[in-house]
Amino acid sequence: MSDNVVLVGCGNMGFAMLKGWLDAGILQPDQVTVVEPTPALLERAASLGVNAVDDASKVEDDLAPRIILVAVKPQVMRDVLPAYARFAGTSTFVSVAAGIKVAFFEEHLGASAAIIRTIPNTPAAIGKGMIVTFRNAHVADDNAAFVDRLLETSGAVAAVDDESLIDVATAVSGSGPAYVFHFIEALTEAGVHAGLERKTAEILAMQTVFGAGALAASSEDTPTKLREQVTSPKGTTAAALDVLMGADRLKNLVIEAVSAAHKRAVELGNQA
Repeated sequence: MSDNVVLVGCGNMGFAMLKGWLDAGILQPDQVTVVEPTPALLERAASLGVNAVDDASKVEDDLAPRIILVAVKPQVMRDVLPAYARFAGTSTFVSVAAGIKVAFFEEHLGASAAIIRTIPNTPAAIGKGMIVTFRNAHVADDNAAFVDRLLETSGAVAAVDDESLIDVATAVSGSGPAYVFHFIEALTEAGVHAGLERKTAEILAMQTVFGAGALAASSEDTPTKLREQVTSPKGTTAAALDVLMGADRLKNLVIEAVSAAHKRAVELGNQA
C-alpha cells in the first residue's frame, strides 16, 4: 500500500496539519488528496500543490489511501462518513472530532474498520499542540506509527489504551489551554492591581508563562524541582507560594476544575 493520505475537511486545524506534513517532508504534495467543499478553503489547500477536490465522489476507488484523516465538525460526521466506507477494508481512519467515539465510526464504516481517535488542542495549529490518541484493535502497528509521525508535526503525541481516558485527556490538555489563558488574564490583573500599566502587565504575564513552559519542557528537572530552584527561603516567591499552595489551595481548585470538565466530556460523549 502507498503512503497516500486523504484529508477530509481543510479548515484551520486540517490546513495546519497538512502544512505540517508537507513542511516536515513526511508527505509530498502528490501523496495528499484534500476533500473540502468550501471554495475558499479548497483553493487554499490547492495552493500547496496537493490534489484538492470538492466532493468524496471525486476520490478514485483505486487510490487506496493508507490514511483517511477526518477533520470535519462533529455535527456533520454522520453525513460525511458513508462516502468513505468503501475504503474501510484497506485504510486506517483518523478522527480529530471531539466527542465522537470509535463505536460511531465502526457503526458507519463497519465493525472491522481500523480507527484512531485523537484529541488535539488548539496549540496544534502552530505545531505546539498536545495530541492524545486511542486506537481500536484493527489498527496495525506500522499504521499507528505512521499516524504518530503525521501527528507529531503538530506537537507531542501520547497514546491511551482505554477509550474512556480520552475524556480525561480532554479535560486536562484539550481544555487546558483555556486554563492557561485565564491564568495569564489573572496574572495580568494582579500586575495592574499592583501598579503596572496594563500593556506592561500583559507582556510580563504572557512572556512569563511562555518562558516557564518552554523551560519546563526543555529541562531534565521536574516542575517541582524547577519551582524549588526559583523559591528562596523567606523570599518573594515563597511569600506568593504560601498563598497559592497553602492548604493545597491552587491544586485543589485545579483538580475541581478538571473534574468538572471531565464530567462534562463524559456527558457530551454519551449524547453523541
